[in-house]
Amino acid sequence: MTNVIANGRIVADYRSANYTKQLKARYQAERRFMYYGIAAIAVALSMLAILVGSVVLKGYTAFYDTEITMTVMLDPQLIDPAGTRDSWTLRSADYQAVMRAGLYERFPTVTGRDERRQLAAMLSPVSAEDLQHIVLANPSLIGTKVTVSAPIASDIDQYIKGNIPHTTGEGGGRVSEQQGKWLEALSQDGVVHRAFNWRLFANVDSQQPESAGILGAVVGSLLTMMVTLCMSVPIGTAAAVYLEEFAPKNRWTDLIEVNINNLAAVPSIVFGLLGLAVFLNFLGLPRSAPLVGGIVLALMTLPIIIIAARSALKAVPPSIREAALGIGASPLQVVTHHVLPLAAPGIMTGTIIGMAHALGETAPLLMIGMVAFVGDVPGGVTDPASVLPVQIYKWAAQPERGFVERTSAAIMILLAFLVFMNAIAIYFRKKFERRW
Repeated sequence: MTNVIANGRIVADYRSANYTKQLKARYQAERRFMYYGIAAIAVALSMLAILVGSVVLKGYTAFYDTEITMTVMLDPQLIDPAGTRDSWTLRSADYQAVMRAGLYERFPTVTGRDERRQLAAMLSPVSAEDLQHIVLANPSLIGTKVTVSAPIASDIDQYIKGNIPHTTGEGGGRVSEQQGKWLEALSQDGVVHRAFNWRLFANVDSQQPESAGILGAVVGSLLTMMVTLCMSVPIGTAAAVYLEEFAPKNRWTDLIEVNINNLAAVPSIVFGLLGLAVFLNFLGLPRSAPLVGGIVLALMTLPIIIIAARSALKAVPPSIREAALGIGASPLQVVTHHVLPLAAPGIMTGTIIGMAHALGETAPLLMIGMVAFVGDVPGGVTDPASVLPVQIYKWAAQPERGFVERTSAAIMILLAFLVFMNAIAIYFRKKFERRW
């Protein structure tokens, strides 16, 4: 590069070939850096698309199931032999035998024991639930014929959906060749149809994949999040206000700040071990309860909320505090009347993000026993319960093919919850964000 003298100063000659070459090389380097960034974003989006796509492709079929419409005879000898119409007798009747008799009636040529067993296996073990509800609602129907829709067995359902290969043979597959022929005959008669899988949302966990649902896990997650919210937000906000507005700056507060930042990076399973040792073994709180799960998740979420709240408090200009003090407000009034309301959007955003993080946690809840099978909807924070991430973990360990699609469907529902909570956080941040 050549230099010229202008106004007594040595400056670069921007017309020289050397300078033009260096400028061109710098622009090329900037473009390469931009392309690297675009490529990194494209790779990340591709991985995300593959992950979400694989979950959706495996799980969307769980939102509908296959049912068979049958006309069955409500045989009094199978339902109420004594004719008492007693509620307990009607509840404990063998409705599955009634359903099997209706299926045998559609195939009168099936007489062999093994064939009848294979034919009966096409019905789900829970196929008689709807029939039971019909009889309990109107016992006068006993002795008449009724039409009922019942879910078919999980393997047959997966066979129809294409999740089990259609090349299974008599001896080696989960669906025999003869069952395939019977299913084809039922389909041609128009009695096999798809229906929205309301059991996925209205039932609790079950050993039968066609009957398993997420209702208990969703209620358990809501109760656990309620305990977490009620504990973490007041304590976290109060701690942030004290550290940011009132605490003296000395070695002790510095030590507290360092520990808070370190706790935010502690693996979640450590909090589960803490809950197991303190809340279960020492304090004797109920195992597998939303109360203990909520406390453990509150401890895990506290550092996130404290850090977010302190950042929101720091963002409030000092002039707000000085103006309030100048008109005679006490330090407490300055915080409660002026600083906290202005920092509330940031605190709210941090809280929602922390709660979304807690909603997806599994490891600490496994340590306190929330992995147990729970067949009822919890009625309170001290009742045994499961949560949605743990429900996903349990279903993923089941060998039946029907649980695979339900696992993916539960993941889709959990992701929808997380996206919804993060969308709320973004909305509040945009709506209440202030520019100082």
